[in-house]
Amino acid sequence: MIGKLTGRVDEVAEDHMILDVNGVGYLVFASGKTLGALGPKGSAATLLTETHVREDHIHLYGFATVAERQWFRTLTTVQGVGVKMALAILSAMAPEQILTAIVAQDKKALTVVSGVGPKLAERIVTELKSQAVKLGGAGFSIAAAHAGEAAPAKGAAKQPAPARGPVEDALSALVHLGYNRSDAFTAVMRVQQAAPEAKLDQLIRDSLRELAA
Repeated sequence: MIGKLTGRVDEVAEDHMILDVNGVGYLVFASGKTLGALGPKGSAATLLTETHVREDHIHLYGFATVAERQWFRTLTTVQGVGVKMALAILSAMAPEQILTAIVAQDKKALTVVSGVGPKLAERIVTELKSQAVKLGGAGFSIAAAHAGEAAPAKGAAKQPAPARGPVEDALSALVHLGYNRSDAFTAVMRVQQAAPEAKLDQLIRDSLRELAA
């Protein structure tokens, strides 16, 4: 298994690049964002890699960051998301945007990716919802608690869904006002974290200020 490559850029194409490592050219598939961040031919580059071995080929996939590689691995666990689709999603959306869409259950945000229809977008946000906190770190624990109930502890009895709170009501109000669900979610969470005791009217008012900033 190859976990990382360091060398010089030899060629950059639409969906892959060739990295010259001590005279050996490695063909590495990558997202548009990673390929766009590479320097000109001859410049130094380091890529984290994932190796896929099949009967008919061995492919290398390269990533500029640990987060991008982790999302590649995670996205390909969803039924209907292969390696090409995962790279397409990572080309269109940064890891933090994918995380926000999943935590906010914003299916529409994912449909901007070519090939991702409403059904696949719903499958992605549904299947990865329980992994949001792990993938986003501790900073998303509050967000996950409000956007979709955290998964119960192992062995714990399943609890009834909680009643809607001011955070969800504020988010719903902003979406009905025409704001993108992911943007509205981010604004509401910033306000809620700054003022945990804020009531609905304050959440909406201060969130509108965040969105207008």
